Amino acid sequence: MAGPVAKTRELIDRFGRRVDYIRLSVTDRCDFRCVYCMTEEMQFVPRHQVLTLEELYAVARAFTELGVRRIRLTGGEPLVRSNVMHLIERLGKLPGLDELLLTTNGNQLVKYAGPLRAAGVNRINISLDSLDAGRFRRISRVGRLERVLAGIAAAVNAGFDRLRLNSVIMRGYNEDEVLPLVEYALARDIDIAFIEEMPLGEASDHAREDTTCSNAWVREQIESRYPLLDSAVKTAGPSRYAQVIGRKSRIGFISPVTHNFCADCNRVRVTVEGRLLLCLGNEHSMDLRAILRDSGKSHEDLKDVMVAAMELKPERHYFYEKDHAQPVRLMNMTGG
Repeated sequence: MAGPVAKTRELIDRFGRRVDYIRLSVTDRCDFRCVYCMTEEMQFVPRHQVLTLEELYAVARAFTELGVRRIRLTGGEPLVRSNVMHLIERLGKLPGLDELLLTTNGNQLVKYAGPLRAAGVNRINISLDSLDAGRFRRISRVGRLERVLAGIAAAVNAGFDRLRLNSVIMRGYNEDEVLPLVEYALARDIDIAFIEEMPLGEASDHAREDTTCSNAWVREQIESRYPLLDSAVKTAGPSRYAQVIGRKSRIGFISPVTHNFCADCNRVRVTVEGRLLLCLGNEHSMDLRAILRDSGKSHEDLKDVMVAAMELKPERHYFYEKDHAQPVRLMNMTGG
């Protein structure tokens, strides 16, 4: 007589979208204080509320066992987390993981680019919002441009599968640097993505409605010099890419404010506190830390909660729609 059929556990939401990509925040702390990401006087999560490296690994392992194929490590700045390379080396060996990715401000890459590549990191995204040292410091509040440029050079030399710059263009800060940033990327055969400023939390020194530049405007600036050909290439994230004809670099556009890209969303986020966020622009979440720290709960219980959480994933975000509550958490609390 046949035994009971095991129930298949899959990360599929109510709208038929399969989650195969997670963004895992390893810290809310950062060595920069970028104006679109943090307030100048940040209050960080108490350390006892932060997931340990072992807990972060347990979350990643559970997700890969449920079919996740890509993990992106985020923060804050992931490379300021103490002993983070130990975690990254373990993640790089997870069965079933196709890509291990990292988002960074680049400040630590001179030290870490080589070890990251050796640990199995495939691709890195590096924030770069200005090529002018004074402006760079104004946007990052504390950063030194020369350190980041040296980190980008180290990453190029380390031989990652691809590198991408992430640039947030803000009116009154850096809107005249679209073409210089594109040319910097083209000269190094690396990608660049322009990201509309996301309305997460209140910035301490500007109103986001006054500074946000649409990617339609950004694209117009680029096409004044470089004709763009839309690309069919898609990565795990929300970027829509175009190609400069005759160049290796791809130019991406991430437009959460002016274009809703939720229909094919395959992503969830885990904050450093262990909140499983089902949507960047909503507060729907599940507490994974409670499961991890309950001695009566098992690894299988953790996976059960992850599967159950898919029922909470909303159809889309509602950025700037006044009839809907807007997220109050800042980007460093959300995770990259």
